[in-house]
Amino acid sequence: MKKFLALLLAVAMTLALVACGGNGANNGANNGGNSTNNSGESADSGDASGDTIKIAIIGNTTGDYAQYGIPVSNGANLYIDQLNANGGINGKQVEVVEYDDKGDGVEAVNAFNLAMDQGITAVIGSVLTGPTITLADATYEVNMPQISASATAQGVTQIDPEDESAGIRTNVFRSCFIDPFQGQTMAHYAADKLSATTAAILYESGSDYSEGCMNGFVEACGELGIEIVATEAFATGDKDFNAQMTKIAAANPDVVFMPFYYSEAGLAITQGRQAGLTATILGADGFGGIKDYASAEDLEGTVYGSGYAPGTESVAQFEADYEETYGEAVPNMFAPLAYDAAMLLCEGLKAAEEQGLTAGSDEYKQAVIDAIASMNGVEGITGSYTFDEYNNPEKSVAMIQLQDGVEAFTEFYSFN
Repeated sequence: MKKFLALLLAVAMTLALVACGGNGANNGANNGGNSTNNSGESADSGDASGDTIKIAIIGNTTGDYAQYGIPVSNGANLYIDQLNANGGINGKQVEVVEYDDKGDGVEAVNAFNLAMDQGITAVIGSVLTGPTITLADATYEVNMPQISASATAQGVTQIDPEDESAGIRTNVFRSCFIDPFQGQTMAHYAADKLSATTAAILYESGSDYSEGCMNGFVEACGELGIEIVATEAFATGDKDFNAQMTKIAAANPDVVFMPFYYSEAGLAITQGRQAGLTATILGADGFGGIKDYASAEDLEGTVYGSGYAPGTESVAQFEADYEETYGEAVPNMFAPLAYDAAMLLCEGLKAAEEQGLTAGSDEYKQAVIDAIASMNGVEGITGSYTFDEYNNPEKSVAMIQLQDGVEAFTEFYSFN
């Protein structure tokens, strides 16, 4: 009933927007040949024809955290542009309709409803966890293939992470890691590589991302015999971490796990060092870009797990292509993860095309889903993809260490 009411609300809001006749502003992403506006119409085409396969990209390319949404848009569009330039799929061009959900779940469902009217057959998105879960509820109802490059919470693919009997959204996938896995990885790394026996935690209360990573870390520490000597929390929007970091410094842990985003983490690390903290700082993938948010001295030795190994041979061509297309270096891991998400989705589209199915039909969509779910060792630029029973990728973690103010890839790490 809750899903039904949520969808009714989304449809009502969509009709209200149409009645007002507003299409909104340009989504702000620097896309290549697939640029679109918020109406969902492509720059050079209307409805899909037999010569195109239409998909949607839905994400937050304006507002808070657009620094994640824009690279996702860019990475996905880069792959699709290159695919189309090389002949597309089965002689058909992949046509993108793109929407800015502004990081809001209702906006994401509104966008999906508009995309459905455009005749899409698959979705890349959303970016942030909350909107992605809301979008996943809508796509699950109609069995629309969906893949996210960045939403890490268990609840994206699992209907109820607390109740496995509730099952999974069989149509939803991701190219990134899940939150508990990130926490488990960092605990194992602390034991294996840093010989840590004590740890402290600072996390963001109420954040699915932060709490999911924390829970995985705590669980693994218990298994590994690492003692948690301090656990401190902060509220979303806080900038003063002095009280928490003073308590953590007094506990004198070997490592401190901080599963939240780089801007707040930079402040917390700076304040922790001022309080006398000497421990090694550990982060999850939200640390990408942290070098610009604290001094090189305070960050020295900090380690975080990432889905992307910058500067390595496997991503060299992608990095060159991205900079040539968008005029800037790859800003964070979300661009390459989106490139892989688009690749995985298009591999699914190829499988459906090979069966001679009609794009947009129920049979076509199921064929795409089946093809992605059965992938085994499909190579992307961020790793080799095989999906587990929850539609999550199984691949190694790229470990990034802060060295003289530089975020340097050190190794691929796996504890399994």
